Amino acid sequence: MSSLLTTLAAAGPLLAGWSVHTVWMRRRLHTARRDPLTGLRTRDGFTRRATVLLKDPRAVVVLADVDHFKQINDRFGHAAGDALLKATADRLARYVGRHGVAGRLGGDEFAAVVIDNHGTAADLLAVLHGVLARPADGLDPAAHTTVSLGWVRAADHPDEDLSGLLRRADEAMYAAKQGQAGVRRAGLGRLFATWSGRRAGRRGSGADTAPGVAA
Repeated sequence: MSSLLTTLAAAGPLLAGWSVHTVWMRRRLHTARRDPLTGLRTRDGFTRRATVLLKDPRAVVVLADVDHFKQINDRFGHAAGDALLKATADRLARYVGRHGVAGRLGGDEFAAVVIDNHGTAADLLAVLHGVLARPADGLDPAAHTTVSLGWVRAADHPDEDLSGLLRRADEAMYAAKQGQAGVRRAGLGRLFATWSGRRAGRRGSGADTAPGVAA
């Protein structure tokens, strides 16, 4: 009995050290999957959670891109740009809620997957578009812009994975940006969406975007 107690006593510090190390590793992993500026999931963390959510046929994939972001940085400075990104992320996270997921894919591009319980995604995204366009607290009122949104229902493309759905939402988003629609649902046809959307959007990022919804 005393031998067992001696062994356990000797192993105690080792076990405690391992427990601390495990907690530290978990925190590091959690931190690695969170964007340090916005607190949203990084691409890796977003992909893991979004892939699970896409098993639900009611899932909707949303891609959001801040309009004129370079001009905001150039005119008001990077601190203002960071504040704008954080405000956008906070508002998107509130919209998504506990049952969805939002992530920052990089730069001024965000993604989300939400579960559309009532088939009202178009109306809710129109409201979100208006919310995202509000000036960020504490910034010069002139340092604000709109956010273009593209979205797609997973059920419309049952054979596509997250990557394919994001691509469709991306094309719709840039078509919305160029067409000044604000929000657009995927389904315009891949050739038209790619040409007038992403390619033109990358070249003409200064184009104005007005609120509105295009199905």
